[in-house]
Amino acid sequence: MKLALTMSLLMLTASVSAFGQVNQKKSPQSRDVAIEVIPVVEFPLNLHEAVLVKREKGYVLKCRFSSNADVPLIGIRYSLTVIEAVAGARPITNRIEGFELPAYGTKTQTFPTPIRFKQTDGSRLVLMVEQVVSKESIWEVIKAKDVLEGYVKGDYSIQPHVLRVANQVDAPWQTRLIF
Repeated sequence: MKLALTMSLLMLTASVSAFGQVNQKKSPQSRDVAIEVIPVVEFPLNLHEAVLVKREKGYVLKCRFSSNADVPLIGIRYSLTVIEAVAGARPITNRIEGFELPAYGTKTQTFPTPIRFKQTDGSRLVLMVEQVVSKESIWEVIKAKDVLEGYVKGDYSIQPHVLRVANQVDAPWQTRLIF
């Protein structure tokens, strides 16, 4: 009796694990494409875990942000480049995206604007944040195109330097009291 019960439990366990393996094989492969992010140390924003997620109309950028600024951040400008084994590097897009990130906060953001490109074997994607915007300030990489081109060619000695300027467009209105 114990032997029959043990055998039936073993058969049940084997069939359940085999069923799980079959279902794992039938599940669709991950359609996420990993992106390499160029680090910019002087920014008040860190971008990590960047991927392109496949949707019906193309790929969308999904990434995780963390802020080390004492003010809320409202947007970025970035460049996305693909490096292919045969064709070399070619730009895919240069976009401005808006979002809201509180001071010293973290957030996972998916930008709805579709990105269209064909992924080939052996290709890799490189993303560089060129500008970070808050209501008070704009941080911008000086000579961002040169930094991106150097990184794509494998010259990691070109470090991005950031210039911070006042944001005169998105700055809140200042109230003046006249007596």
